[in-house]
Amino acid sequence: MPVKKFLSTILIMALSLAAFAQDTVQVSLHFLIDNKKYDRILQEYAPASRDYSAQSLYYIGLAYFRTDDDSSCIVFLDRAIQKDSTIAEAWYVKGTTLNYDGKYEEALTCFQTAIRLSPNDVNSYTGTGNSYYALNQPDLALAAYQKAATMEDCPDVVYILIGQAYASKKENDKALAAYKVALEKFPRQSASYLDALYNIGLIESLKGNDDEAERNFLEILDINPDDYSTYPRLIQIYYHQKNYAKAKPYRDKLYLAKENNLLQGRLADKFCFEQFDWNGYHVQVYERYQTESASQIFYKHIFYLIDEKEQVVMTVQTEYSPFSAAMGGSKYLLCASKGNAHINPGIGFNDNMKYADVKSAALKLMERLTKEGQN
Repeated sequence: MPVKKFLSTILIMALSLAAFAQDTVQVSLHFLIDNKKYDRILQEYAPASRDYSAQSLYYIGLAYFRTDDDSSCIVFLDRAIQKDSTIAEAWYVKGTTLNYDGKYEEALTCFQTAIRLSPNDVNSYTGTGNSYYALNQPDLALAAYQKAATMEDCPDVVYILIGQAYASKKENDKALAAYKVALEKFPRQSASYLDALYNIGLIESLKGNDDEAERNFLEILDINPDDYSTYPRLIQIYYHQKNYAKAKPYRDKLYLAKENNLLQGRLADKFCFEQFDWNGYHVQVYERYQTESASQIFYKHIFYLIDEKEQVVMTVQTEYSPFSAAMGGSKYLLCASKGNAHINPGIGFNDNMKYADVKSAALKLMERLTKEGQN
């Protein structure tokens, strides 16, 4: 055999073996992805990935995605895309990762590329909607979600996302209809079912339908008694009805949960127990769990006065005063904070204070201060 032909044969065999090895790696990675063996992928395959195919690099990127390593995920997805820019799934996963990282404009470009490559990929439309929603463009988000809803294998969660988009547009009737459709699609015990119930309860509250709102919130607690975020919503309904006795058991359960360190986020410090509109403003009233302090002033009840731009104009609060309490005076002084000013009109309350009296005094103080601000 001529030397050149012999060398060519060896080269062809080497290339064939390399291609076979790459195919074997790709099949193995596919199998490991299907069986959720992400750690094995990252330990055995990621370090030796220099000559892998684009599809194999995508699988490694997907493994990093599934283990919440966003930066490594992007590195491998970019390598996959550089080798083969037609893998729609790589663009979709990159877009989703960028959404998680708050890079919504970049994510949109990835989703649009994924849709161009795979027009029937429902997940890319959902991701597009999520990007637009995060960018405060609810009309475009809604259009993307509605497109996803027309497609085969549409995730049920899309119907909740449609409701959220309508709600952000303040189209509450349409949002309510979307959440009710979503409710029919989820098992009763699922987190998505509870999300739909909660959002229906919120909208019914906004519409003034206390009975419907109460029914939805009570169903949540029937399924999950430890859903503490629902407790303030029920309390607000009962305060709106001035049925303070009915609110008390839920208030007490929040205090007990606080004692047992079961509360998270803002709810771990305070809870909103009443909301109402007043003189063109919205008022939210919070109660803090703290009950006493030997030497420090703290706020017990806080009335937030919120304008049409959703900015807090002022707060009126009952302030625990250790000095006043030690001198035999009122334990709580009704004060206000507006800008850099702190106002103390000399109104006091004790532990036996009635909320109706506190609310009346707070509104009078807010009225005086808003009028002063207009002069």
